[in-house]
Amino acid sequence: MAYKVSLAAFDQYLQELKKEYLIFAPVLLAGKGTYTDTDSIRYQEISRLSEVCFERKASFSAKEVVLPITQTLFYFTEDHWNEPQISDKKILLFVRSCDIHAMKRLDAMYLQNGPADPYYRALREKVHFCLMECEEQGFDNCFCVSMGTNAAAGYDLFVRPEGGNVYVGVKNPALDGFAGAETLELEPDFVMENKKAVTLPAALDQQIFSSPVWQEYSSRCIGCGRCNFVCPTCSCFSMQDIFYKENRNAGERRRVWASCMVDGYTDMAGGHAFRKTQGERMRFRVLHKVYDYKKRFGQPMCVGCGRCDDACPEYISFAHCLNKLSKLEEVPE
Repeated sequence: MAYKVSLAAFDQYLQELKKEYLIFAPVLLAGKGTYTDTDSIRYQEISRLSEVCFERKASFSAKEVVLPITQTLFYFTEDHWNEPQISDKKILLFVRSCDIHAMKRLDAMYLQNGPADPYYRALREKVHFCLMECEEQGFDNCFCVSMGTNAAAGYDLFVRPEGGNVYVGVKNPALDGFAGAETLELEPDFVMENKKAVTLPAALDQQIFSSPVWQEYSSRCIGCGRCNFVCPTCSCFSMQDIFYKENRNAGERRRVWASCMVDGYTDMAGGHAFRKTQGERMRFRVLHKVYDYKKRFGQPMCVGCGRCDDACPEYISFAHCLNKLSKLEEVPE
């Protein structure tokens, strides 16, 4: 069912929804970007549709809602431990098609890859999706069409603001709060062609492991880890035990995002490290996205959102790297 409502009516709908849901959407944070006089678009709780940034790509994905950058797993003392309380409310996320696919990739890793992660599951099972449409060809550096993530079916409703009206498509009856509103036939518009196209390597072999193509990244990459942190499917973390100054016998264990591109990620006892150069780290990241994950779960880990290309201060393009690998298959070195 689809409806046409006024912006004021939709905002009233959101207010009613907030009684049962935490509503998160990409919000423009003016002047909060990485560089001087730049903005950042991050997921924040919203109360009105006007707060949602539809016209630009989010700097970070909705991953940070269900997999927080820093997450306390439990508190402890000498005698006992207890887990933090989470809200009883469900979660509504305003997301693009690629980010719905990205959440499914995280589900495979955290819920289907052995025993389910209880902390991820506790938040993920609350999530409902509100689909946001994209520009006709997507945004800069997007290659979702090449990755097959340009369209998604797993959403609960979608919204299309136009002027002073909002067009709403409802797939989940539990979210239908538009009784008496004008009804119409409506389907979301999905991106059918990007400005950037990527060809995935079909069958990588062992020769690619020692290819000189990776040496380029040793000289260019500075190991800042931004590509990992903005990626909607990167899932690695480290653990931190924090002890309180007021009581050294009490503290908390935190799960914190980690990056395979930064120094220290593969460090071992005795000063050993698996991947010391940035080229080796780039090789690991790229092959994990398009080979290792696909071998295990049947599809690439990358969803083509292009955020890694957007964020890299050295203008290293993940999409360009994938096209390089495809050419190496055609003309081996």
